[in-house]
Amino acid sequence: MLRLNPFKTALLLWAPRSARPSPSSPSTQRFLATVANMTNAQPQRPSAPTRQLSTTNGDYDMANPPEVRKYLKTYGLTPPAVESYEVQAQRCLRLLAMKPTPIEKFQYLVHLRATNVHLFYRLLSENVKELTPLIYTPTVGEACVRWHEIWTQPEGMYLAWNDRGHLREILDNWPHEVDITVLTDGSRILGLGDLGVNGMGIPVGKLALYTACAGIRPSGTLPLTLDLGTNNETLRNDPLYMGSRMPKVTPEQEKEFLDELMVALTDKWPSIVIQFEDFKNPFPALERYQDKYCMFNDDVQGTGAVIVGGFINAVRHSGVPAKDHRAIFLGAGSAGVGVAKQIVEYFIKEGLTEEEARKKFWFVDSNGLVTLDRGDKLAEHKVYFARDDNNGRQYQSLSRLIDFVQPTILMGLSTIGGAFNKDILQKMAKLNDKPIIFPLSNPSSKSECTFEEAVHNTEGRCLFASGSPFPSLEYNGKMLTPGQGNNMYVFPGIGLAAIISKATQITQDMIYASAESLSTSLNKQEAADGWLYPDIRRIREVSVVVTRGVIRAAQKNGVDRAVELRELSGAQLEQYIKERMYDPFNEGEKTVYPVTQPAGNGHHPFATGNGVEHVTNGLNGSHL
Repeated sequence: MLRLNPFKTALLLWAPRSARPSPSSPSTQRFLATVANMTNAQPQRPSAPTRQLSTTNGDYDMANPPEVRKYLKTYGLTPPAVESYEVQAQRCLRLLAMKPTPIEKFQYLVHLRATNVHLFYRLLSENVKELTPLIYTPTVGEACVRWHEIWTQPEGMYLAWNDRGHLREILDNWPHEVDITVLTDGSRILGLGDLGVNGMGIPVGKLALYTACAGIRPSGTLPLTLDLGTNNETLRNDPLYMGSRMPKVTPEQEKEFLDELMVALTDKWPSIVIQFEDFKNPFPALERYQDKYCMFNDDVQGTGAVIVGGFINAVRHSGVPAKDHRAIFLGAGSAGVGVAKQIVEYFIKEGLTEEEARKKFWFVDSNGLVTLDRGDKLAEHKVYFARDDNNGRQYQSLSRLIDFVQPTILMGLSTIGGAFNKDILQKMAKLNDKPIIFPLSNPSSKSECTFEEAVHNTEGRCLFASGSPFPSLEYNGKMLTPGQGNNMYVFPGIGLAAIISKATQITQDMIYASAESLSTSLNKQEAADGWLYPDIRRIREVSVVVTRGVIRAAQKNGVDRAVELRELSGAQLEQYIKERMYDPFNEGEKTVYPVTQPAGNGHHPFATGNGVEHVTNGLNGSHL
């Protein structure tokens, strides 16, 4: 006997009894087969909901007036007071002061950015000197080390090795249009080594600075971490680690993955600016992609540019002609070589030949002075600066090398904390009236010396810039302020310039233009006080200067697609840049329209027609 499930039986019983066919008839059997196919078929998948990567997108901002709260249906979900920014900022700063450690302050600021993006950037803009060390170096170093312990919410995209072949479709999951991305594989985070997907703190923090310093809209930024494995066994064995538990892929496999990624990113967002960050070996990708895509590597090019900007001013203050300078670099990694190559460009512009400029540098790595006859195989990027005039002598001691070279410049990119000790600094002071001392390693624990050590061991005469922030100090009755060769002086302007000019690539001339522009951005008081870099609190002003210079270089190189900007004067171009910068202080004015007519005619203020003609909450500027 044929057995019917209730659903099928119900279908048969819809017909009148007299019209019901026999259960055993062919027509009934065909009908039941059709019903079975229908009921066994997979239900149509509903469309996915729109995703927002922040908790509230600012909907609950206490600055919203009652009309806006009613429109957003948040009325009654917040306390009734309408607060000014100043009041909100006071609360935020008090909450921040209650956090006893930098990492807890970091976590609070992450939460603030997630829940009220405009308030976060207002707070950061007005307190950039105090808050930048909490959202980026040095605190971001600890955040990355502990990312698997402190992670609470999505703040970017992760693309894994096993995702290859599907990268383009995965990018479709990102809910916003993207102007710029910062991507890392986590293989060399600051001076902390291979941290795998824990490196996501770097793109997140870096892009926050793009917004704070150069006004790139928050929703146009994409933090991107590539999970290509990690050689950090401690992390791989940690049950909380959130990445793939496999060793790092080979360089050839990484190249295959990156090739697919670059195509996917530019197919999804044709005008995207792509910044590479904290790759163990950044040179292959830079050489492979820099002429094909609008991309740059901040570790190599941004670091080089910001140091050149300070270096130009240091040379001016030293009183020594450019042709008479000699530089020892402690650390011969990608960052050090990138810096030196851009300083070579400066020397060439000062009238030296390339060979004369190249000979201004002595590099020291873990095996001593980098020479062609040292007996070991040099990494390819070190060969350009390898010495051939050492007459067979090898120098393992930095102190002995200083005696031999008698340098005017000492730069540290070694991540060896305290490497510029009392003896080294005093030697530099004896050799030079104003020695140029740049301990550039990050974080501060890895810095080759502190500002205080440099000042006291050079009798206050050093021209100093570091990679990490150090406090000002009083010496011989004078307040001295250290320079910080922070990449945030240049990379935000480079990125904004590429976006505004619609650049097809980022040329070396554009990178160098950022350095030259930075060197001219000091105001009269800063220049009179002998500063090498402008006050970081003026960073948005500085970014406008840098952006303008980089756009002009793009135009000169013919890589700009916004060709209409070529006709603008310098002042007009500067105004054009300012008008396109995201400003958290006027975001509400741009996105919230006033009530056009009062509620009336006896209608309840919550009813349709309450006079709010058009109100939005600034979603275009809201993701992390």
